[in-house]
Amino acid sequence: MTSVPVPFVQESELYKLHASPDENPPLSLPGHPRVSLQDAEPLRSFLYRELWAVDLERMAPHLWIMSTQSSTNITPLHQQKVKGREIIVTEDPRLHLVWIDNRIFIKPLPRYLLSHQFWSEYLSTEQSILRGNVHEKKTFTEIQTSALGLLRTYYFLIRYESDLRIACENSRLLPSSISWPQFCAFSEAFSRIHDDAVSERYHYGELRLTRLNLYAKPLLGKFQYERIHGQYSAFFARFYTPLLFIFGVLSIILNALQVELGVEGLLTTVQWQLLWYTCRWFAMITLICMFVLTLGLVLLLAGMIVDEWVFALKERRSKRKSWRQRDSKA
Repeated sequence: MTSVPVPFVQESELYKLHASPDENPPLSLPGHPRVSLQDAEPLRSFLYRELWAVDLERMAPHLWIMSTQSSTNITPLHQQKVKGREIIVTEDPRLHLVWIDNRIFIKPLPRYLLSHQFWSEYLSTEQSILRGNVHEKKTFTEIQTSALGLLRTYYFLIRYESDLRIACENSRLLPSSISWPQFCAFSEAFSRIHDDAVSERYHYGELRLTRLNLYAKPLLGKFQYERIHGQYSAFFARFYTPLLFIFGVLSIILNALQVELGVEGLLTTVQWQLLWYTCRWFAMITLICMFVLTLGLVLLLAGMIVDEWVFALKERRSKRKSWRQRDSKA
């Protein structure tokens, strides 16, 4: 990809690089006074770090295992609140739309991506100073596709006026001066941005951090995708519940076996035979109940995993079929 159309018309831009034609063009990137717009290499490096999610793009060919294979799998901001999730602002593109427990990380839209002039001069033209040699052209394409992907996510994050209020007032994801009609006009064409135009990470929506951490070991060669526990106590605390459950199950089984062995001595005494039968059968029923309960939980977990894999494989097959049909029409 070398040249892409600006994804919104100039009349609907939400940020102007300069207020009037008579005004001198800005010398620095909007919102980042330390980054010069005149020096190509530092600007290219900064935009690459700001927009390109290196780890996620490496994992992208395998993300179908971890998430719904749809770029529309993004919950609006008001629905995030309904789910009890806290919106955490992050500037790291690797964490955009990644969630864990009751938190979801969202990257604010940079002001420069709201400007039609910035897109037309730096991202949508082959004459951009960001282009260079072959390697730099590849980096330029990655900046383009990730910028388009980030923009498109906001079409799904902000679907109602209440979403915009959350984005502007509570979370500071967008400038607070933006009105609902302005945003609707700005984002009107975002739904027509196809997956072919965005980086592979943005072929997917929300991602679960626990699964990214799990698959980071084989796919990235890292112990975890993102460290979420700052203390050893917090890291080991997540093992307490399963360990206590296993300990409880084993304790009940061992106690039942102990009761079974203990009552064997009562069998020789006639008056204690009823107690022997009662204790023995109670111990056996306890063992059977614990076995059935444990087996049921294991089968439930296995069923959920199999169901997710079946769904993922069906979605993958459906995606590939739609790609082949689209390519044949083209």
